[in-house]
Amino acid sequence: MMTGAVKPRALRGGATLAVLSPASTPKPDLVHRGVAHLHSLGYKTFLGTHALDSGPLYYAGTIEERVKDLHDAFADPAIDGIMCVRGGWGSAELLPYLDARLIRANPKVFVGYSDHTSLHCWLHNQASLVTFYGPMVAADFSRDDGPDMASWGAALQRSEPWSVGVAEGLRVLQPGAAHGLVNGGCISIFVEGLGTPYAPRIENNTILFLEDIGTKPYQWDRMLLHLRYSGLLEKVTGIVFGNMRQCVPPEEEEFLDRAILHALRDFKGPIAIGLRSGHVDRANVTLPLGIAASLDLSDAGNPQMHLLEGAVTV
Repeated sequence: MMTGAVKPRALRGGATLAVLSPASTPKPDLVHRGVAHLHSLGYKTFLGTHALDSGPLYYAGTIEERVKDLHDAFADPAIDGIMCVRGGWGSAELLPYLDARLIRANPKVFVGYSDHTSLHCWLHNQASLVTFYGPMVAADFSRDDGPDMASWGAALQRSEPWSVGVAEGLRVLQPGAAHGLVNGGCISIFVEGLGTPYAPRIENNTILFLEDIGTKPYQWDRMLLHLRYSGLLEKVTGIVFGNMRQCVPPEEEEFLDRAILHALRDFKGPIAIGLRSGHVDRANVTLPLGIAASLDLSDAGNPQMHLLEGAVTV
């Protein structure tokens, strides 16, 4: 397993969160609603200079503007954590321009999902930073039931082990047990990084988390085959898939299960599905990337993913 992972400081009461848009333009009313929700939880917020920008194209500002917002947030000692507003497309454009030295010198909580998978990979590769695949300001905090507050507190406010299971949507596709470091994100972004200087780097003994939106069974099959051919799955001990309700309707879930198991027919480790993290319609679970976990799928009625260490320092 990787050693030397950098854990950011916990979000204490009254922490200040930078609200940024590294990718696409958000709807301002959803941003303001999400910010109000964060304020109700006791956080202070700083809205990035370009967080509400519209353009060029679908981006929330130019590459230079979005990079500056990220750099400013990491460098500002008054900022305790960074929260992405929404996904869309655009984070990967920023990778060649990010200042690894600045970010390594100022490790902070970073929360986002979807398109921000590329930033999670970069922060892991270049700064060994533990990051958080979790609810975003406009996409989730704009709704009362958008974030799962139990996992938010466990991941970001306390430094202690915790678990997710049936209550968070987990169910068994292939039984077994595994230990490893959690890595992953949105599969379409994760796979597209392969073959580039910004490809995801995973350690031996990894528990891989994968999810997406609008991805059909044959597309899951195709991208999992890509991961197999890349050799990446040789380092994976267990796999957890997200909640697939944003990919297929309930009546097609069984077919998607079969497509996944077909693509992974040579994979011997445990496989779970249904974890409500990322593209979900309610109670988005915050999942730390870069910490040790175990996956216990020996009992189909009680699947468990145990996060074995705190993800922050207190």
